[in-house]
Amino acid sequence: MSQDFPGKSIMVEAVRKAVSSDCTKAITDCLRDTLCDLIQRDDVQLPKEVFEPADGHYARRELYHDEEMGFSIMAMTWGPGQGTPIHDHDGMWCVEGVWAGTIEVVQFDLREQNGDNFRFEPVATMRTGPGSAGSLIPPHEYHTIRNPNNEETAVSVHIYRGEMNRCKVFLPQEQATSDASNDGWYLRQERQLACDA
Repeated sequence: MSQDFPGKSIMVEAVRKAVSSDCTKAITDCLRDTLCDLIQRDDVQLPKEVFEPADGHYARRELYHDEEMGFSIMAMTWGPGQGTPIHDHDGMWCVEGVWAGTIEVVQFDLREQNGDNFRFEPVATMRTGPGSAGSLIPPHEYHTIRNPNNEETAVSVHIYRGEMNRCKVFLPQEQATSDASNDGWYLRQERQLACDA
């Protein structure tokens, strides 16, 4: 459920303007600049709730879903050390910006696939702070994201082409199957994503 907050209309109108192009790269380039600008503005303030971490997992909170244009805006709250496994964005582009704290993103290239088994190679690691933003465009969407700080909470804002309510996660095979002989391979699993209060 979308939340009200100071500057919500400013954020929504800026994002609507950025996504009006027909070209995915043009949209994500414009959205990166737009999101960096929104993070720096004093008249756009996220709801207080998004700065409260959830126990045991990072929190996903919907800020806005545009029924007409399809995009959604999510705030994610990362408690100390919280993060994701390797995952995709279900074929959707996404622009992610750091609102507070520090976020580490590791991008992966797919090297091999055998059914639901995947072998990945990390190709880039970025550690970023407030005011920075990046984009993911399929098929280059495999990544992890985490809060590398063991004491402070981090908050990021994610703008997706549509509603992000599922994705595929990739778990190390020895973790997914208790078989330590499959070193370096990941097992793909479908995951339904929920929003936190």
